[in-house]
Amino acid sequence: MSEFVQAVIDHAFLRHALLAGVLAAVASGVVGTFVVTRRITVIAGSLAHTVLGGMGAAYWLRTVHGVTWLQPLHGAIVTALVAAVIIALVRTHWREREDTVISALWAVGMAAGVLFLFQTPGYKADLMTYLFGNLALVDVSDLRLLAVLDVLVLGGVLLYYHPLLAICYDEEFARLRGVNVTLATTLLLMLTALTIVTLIYVVGVVMVIALVTLPVSAAGVFARRLWQMMILAAALSAILVVSGLAVSYSADLPVGATTILLAAGVYVTVQIGAALFRRRRAGR
Repeated sequence: MSEFVQAVIDHAFLRHALLAGVLAAVASGVVGTFVVTRRITVIAGSLAHTVLGGMGAAYWLRTVHGVTWLQPLHGAIVTALVAAVIIALVRTHWREREDTVISALWAVGMAAGVLFLFQTPGYKADLMTYLFGNLALVDVSDLRLLAVLDVLVLGGVLLYYHPLLAICYDEEFARLRGVNVTLATTLLLMLTALTIVTLIYVVGVVMVIALVTLPVSAAGVFARRLWQMMILAAALSAILVVSGLAVSYSADLPVGATTILLAAGVYVTVQIGAALFRRRRAGR
């Protein structure tokens, strides 16, 4: 660990990686709490994989047509937000078609991404960053983008906390109380989409859903209120990301996969501990 701390002091890219991981962890813990409570993990997974289409399109435009300012993450943001709006509208107006639309967006997004990448000449080694994550490649411009996304996510949650809380627990009751369920649902899915984009650098498209849900589920064992779960989940996510970076640096392992395995280990440990505690209390 001391070797990693010294490396962070000596190397700017590791400091960038740590900051990016913490920024992503904060958004993940806050919005992931809504995702787990609302039980929309499948929707979050669909959004995570749909962004591949936008990333492939952006990469194709940048490489083939010389749109040099366009980054794959820009395409991911646009695609994720559009997909979030589509799912929200279907969820609130045509619920019987929800599963079909979610599955279709998942498959079409990935298929479009593959086609765009197939049409882009050259070796695409850097795209592995977006599929499996690589915090070591984060630069200052990426940090700015992550910071902006974090501000948008946290600002949206602070401004609309009570409507979001209402639809998480009882959508019909929220509608009767005058909550605009369509707006709240759309906002929640858009915040989820932005959070997924922040996590792409940390664990990549393939494993992003695990970091949205596992720390939150572990934090839920100790929290009694939603805001408590958010704080605990954000803190735990940050610890996991930093630990994953430290372990991967020392052992020369992929950051994303290491972080997810650590998150899974914490989740399993917490659940087993909670089950043993409940059994012991029941036996008294």
